[in-house]
Amino acid sequence: MKVKAVVLAAGLGTRMKSSLPKMLHPLGGRPLIAWAVEVARMATGASPALIVGPESGDLREAAGGTCEFILQEERLGTGHAVLQAANDLRGKADQILVLNGDMPLIQAGTLKRLIEQQISHSAVMTLLTTNSDQARGFGRILRDAKGEIEAIIEEAQATPEQLLLRELNVGAYCCQAEWLWQNLTKLPLSPKGEYYLTDLAALARADGERISNVEISSPDESIGINTRLHLSQAERALRQRINNAWMERGVTIIDPDATYIDWNVEVGVDSVLLPNTHLLGTTSIGGGCTLGPNTIIRDSRVGEECTILSSVIEGALIEDQVEIGPFAHLREGAHLGRGVHMGNFGEVKNSHLEAGVKMGHFSYIGDAHIGENTNIGAGTITCNFDGVHKNVTEIGADVFIGSDTMLVAPLKIGRGARTGAGSVVTKDVPEDSLAVGVPARVIRKLEKGD
Repeated sequence: MKVKAVVLAAGLGTRMKSSLPKMLHPLGGRPLIAWAVEVARMATGASPALIVGPESGDLREAAGGTCEFILQEERLGTGHAVLQAANDLRGKADQILVLNGDMPLIQAGTLKRLIEQQISHSAVMTLLTTNSDQARGFGRILRDAKGEIEAIIEEAQATPEQLLLRELNVGAYCCQAEWLWQNLTKLPLSPKGEYYLTDLAALARADGERISNVEISSPDESIGINTRLHLSQAERALRQRINNAWMERGVTIIDPDATYIDWNVEVGVDSVLLPNTHLLGTTSIGGGCTLGPNTIIRDSRVGEECTILSSVIEGALIEDQVEIGPFAHLREGAHLGRGVHMGNFGEVKNSHLEAGVKMGHFSYIGDAHIGENTNIGAGTITCNFDGVHKNVTEIGADVFIGSDTMLVAPLKIGRGARTGAGSVVTKDVPEDSLAVGVPARVIRKLEKGD
């Protein structure tokens, strides 16, 4: 039996009080709409159709190119939104799964149960429901004396007695396709001038049809995003879900409430995450690392057995057994080889430090290539920008750069060379040579053992 998902994503989300469309607000490192698209695809095995509004360019990009986009020119309610898909989807599926794009925590397993219930019970419509004291604007489920669902009443139209009901309509439905297309045109106009999908329940009951329901497994799945408060609640719930999953896989998280891991981050076994660690974007962490406290790593790759203390890492590649921090900053294009040590208050940008390099504190390395086992003294600066161009500094292997050395690029320091403390190096230094002074000059060739 073929099932097609329809995701409702045309709403403006005015209660978010934001210039950014609601569906583009990030949750766990990706837009809300991306969560809905993925779960719909996982539940049905196919890309969903998205109902979008006129100003939907960025939304289309965030949702992904494999989705089918259907325009709702006028925002006349959820029932009207689904009706826009009738011409495109009629005859292409036996069952239609409808879900809201602003409910990112619903899991694929829950939607699969909804679909299975719909098919096995031969109902025209199966609802996803929850029992909760937190209504979050959901409609209430009305049942008759026999316990059968007879209607869904929207919160804005509910009586005081109905508002006390705890069984809520979560906003995900699975319907017989042909029954759905026929009955969407029969929906009544609400007092707000909209056509509500929830009124399908009363139509089905009036025709003597049966309505089934599935209760969600976890209360967190029912968090819908209408306000910034809801977004924070969803973020907290998702963070707990992600952190629990990593702890079950062998990662130690000292304080899960103060550890932030984006949805697509990878973390190796036996790594330890200390409080206030943020792993963001397309980051991967090897096994046996210790990260934090107060460390931010974004869009970076970290190898095995690394220690990163109270530092910021952005767009960097860090090989195995590297020590960084505290208070270090790796910027875009930084590449630290195996066993590199980077001291406190150091900064590296668009540079490759090969294996065994020791970089002292209060140093800046930008647009540079540094050979193996070179020592960068405290306070060393690569003066890489001349006001127009970013120039390159090349330092060979086994070099010793004295503290407070200024390396004025473009510049080459040969293998085994040394600079004296406080030198301003403006000219290339040959291999195995000692340069000192302001400006620095080569004073002698180094002998073995110097």
